[in-house]
Amino acid sequence: MRALKRIREVSVRLDTSVETLLAEFSATAMDLDPSVGIQEFARRLTGRAAEFFDAQGSALALHNGSAWQLASAHGVSIRRWNDATRNALAAAMGDYSGKLAAHGSPLTSSISFGRELSDALGWRTARVVRLARTDGELLGVLAIADPNRDLSSAEERFWAMLAAHASVSLENVRLISRLEQSRKQWVEDVDAISDFILVHDAASRVLRLNRALADLLKVQPADAVGRNVSELGILGAPVRPGYCPFCRNGVAARGELVIGGDSRSYVVDTSRIQRTPEGNVRTVHVLKDITDRREAERRYRREWDFNRNILNNTHSMILVLDTAGLVSFANRRCSELGYSEQDLLGRPLMEMIPSARRPGLAQAVERALNGVAIESFDIPVLRSSRANGQFSISLSPMRDDDGEITSVVAVMTDVTDSADLHAKLRHTEKMAALGQLVSGVAHEVNNPLAAIVGFADLLLENPSLSDEIKEDLGVILKEAERTRQIVQNLLSFAREMPAMREPVRVNAVVQQTLKLRSYDLSSHGVDVLENYANELPLVVGDPHELQQVFLNILNNAYDAIQEVRRRGKIEITTLRNNGHVEITFRDNGPGIRHPERIFDPFYTTKEVGKGTGLGLSICYGIIRAHRGEISAENNSDGVGCTFRVRLPAAPEAIVSSAGAETRP
Repeated sequence: MRALKRIREVSVRLDTSVETLLAEFSATAMDLDPSVGIQEFARRLTGRAAEFFDAQGSALALHNGSAWQLASAHGVSIRRWNDATRNALAAAMGDYSGKLAAHGSPLTSSISFGRELSDALGWRTARVVRLARTDGELLGVLAIADPNRDLSSAEERFWAMLAAHASVSLENVRLISRLEQSRKQWVEDVDAISDFILVHDAASRVLRLNRALADLLKVQPADAVGRNVSELGILGAPVRPGYCPFCRNGVAARGELVIGGDSRSYVVDTSRIQRTPEGNVRTVHVLKDITDRREAERRYRREWDFNRNILNNTHSMILVLDTAGLVSFANRRCSELGYSEQDLLGRPLMEMIPSARRPGLAQAVERALNGVAIESFDIPVLRSSRANGQFSISLSPMRDDDGEITSVVAVMTDVTDSADLHAKLRHTEKMAALGQLVSGVAHEVNNPLAAIVGFADLLLENPSLSDEIKEDLGVILKEAERTRQIVQNLLSFAREMPAMREPVRVNAVVQQTLKLRSYDLSSHGVDVLENYANELPLVVGDPHELQQVFLNILNNAYDAIQEVRRRGKIEITTLRNNGHVEITFRDNGPGIRHPERIFDPFYTTKEVGKGTGLGLSICYGIIRAHRGEISAENNSDGVGCTFRVRLPAAPEAIVSSAGAETRP
């Protein structure tokens, strides 16, 4: 180690006490093993430092990027410390580290904590040293408190060398910790897969199997390692002793086969990983249960064989049009549109198509009547509920015995789900990119904000400044803090997080959502009236999904208000209502043209390019997933509309648990 080498070089020129220091440093270096983990490393480091320098105590504070945290402390007095004392000590050590950097030296003379903190700590002064990475990035601060003697020059060198070695070791501790966390996460991810995963070596000895397969075999994963695959009897597959039953081709890098076992069918996907030039390989088998899929395929084949001979049971919707474009036949599948056969017979197909698309369909039918087959083209079709569905339609001319075209066969396939999926995917990708952009910009803004806050705070402590200047600095500091809070709100909203269910305070989520639009609302003269019920029950849900719902409703209200000339007003109310929490958003915009369709996918009254029509349908899905209700209606006075969200109150057991967690 570099630090140990430096001590050995210096020891030639020092007295015999340096040899003692060298031995102590060697013992300390061995004790500070990076593999023990951050907590144990910090405990050993502070214990060694306090013992060697005969100090009343020692402490290690680590910098996590935004704040200081006390990693470990040593000494008798720490038993009476509370969290506030620990946090104050960590902050003080971090402040001292900044002063050390300003002086360009890793060491400083004795530092006083101040009377209040000193009384709480039971310490008077401390000697502090910065711990930094090889590239200069700050890792933490090490301090020894109230040493019982002045440090000799040799001990000063030992102090510096200890800091250098601790910095390198601390950097390694963090690296090892990240690697271990990554390994554990990988194991958890593999164990979370429901398919069966098996890894073995060239001799068919088990190297790894996931939790799903271990549970099936009723063994612990560790107990199976080293055993031959043939001994496990996986899925009752026929085996030869010493051979893997799933390795049908020991040379191919990839392979797939289907096996049956215990009345179930499985597809086995095999991959081989070459590890060394000598040919040592690992084989990975993934066994996926395809019983349901194969059964579905068999049913589908039987149905297809039957339906191809019986038109009325065909998989597609089939309509026959006469030369006037009237429906003369409709198979049973057409009932999926919500129409009965009697509703369709004698009716023009054009009536089922939105007005804007009728000319295109009329031209296609005309070409089919002239003998041209029209392959599938997409067109919206009105269901009986007047909701649009997206269909792929093919038109084929039908001829009589003389070859004359007497009708047109229209084969219609519902592709609504597929179209919805593609549209939602595009929208999701766009929102993901927007979230990344917001996150990146917010992080960039945070850096100069931190400098503004820090320097403003520092200037406020300058006694030579006038009160007028301090007042201005106070305004700068306040506004910078407010801006930083806005940035944090943006980061919180843009952060991708898995859906969760936890006790949620609705008032807090609504208030947090308002902060995201507070600037636009105030700058455009929109008055926001907030009426929050006191002691509102908790609800169980995902706060980020609920924030998405509230923000979408708020955005729609804001957009609607822009369409009228009167001063905008949005009134938000929360209340308890028969075991539910009710949140209403009332605006004074132009109202809703078709309230009954407001939550339909792709329904929007906005101009092209200004809305996808998916926002409120997504909100509807989120609220339904929370076992709640969402509705919209025009106000009775004819001005604006009201969105109402109702969520069930959390059960008492969850409320009690949440209250216990929040109590100090």
